[in-house]
Amino acid sequence: MPASMTLLERLNTDDRFARSIGAQLTELREGYAKAELTVEERHLNGAGVCQGGVIYTLADLAFAGVANCHGILTLGISNTITFLKSGQLDDRIIAECSEVHDHHRLPYCDMKITNQKGELLATMTGLAYRMKKEFPFDALM
Repeated sequence: MPASMTLLERLNTDDRFARSIGAQLTELREGYAKAELTVEERHLNGAGVCQGGVIYTLADLAFAGVANCHGILTLGISNTITFLKSGQLDDRIIAECSEVHDHHRLPYCDMKITNQKGELLATMTGLAYRMKKEFPFDALM
């Protein structure tokens, strides 16, 4: 890890898959994270709407921010997503994650995914596992 890297910078750099689809963490504080993405042609599925995996990946990036904000490597072990409305081409999709239970080994989070109009596209819950390994960073943002 380069010197003086924040957690936000580290996840935006090191999560190569999220970065490859244009997902970016935009806000991060203890117990809360926001990730954003603009829906492009490459994100559309056969029905012409945003592919569910794109929405899931965006929410998972926000989840990673919250789960790892305590400085311990934490990986998702169970996520459940419910799609409520389709994302459309050019939509700005926002995933917000909040820590519900900061368990020492199994933290639990809720995510909501909306578009730029505030319309709820999906909800997701996540359970993670804290490894016995530090995940160093200099600051959250």
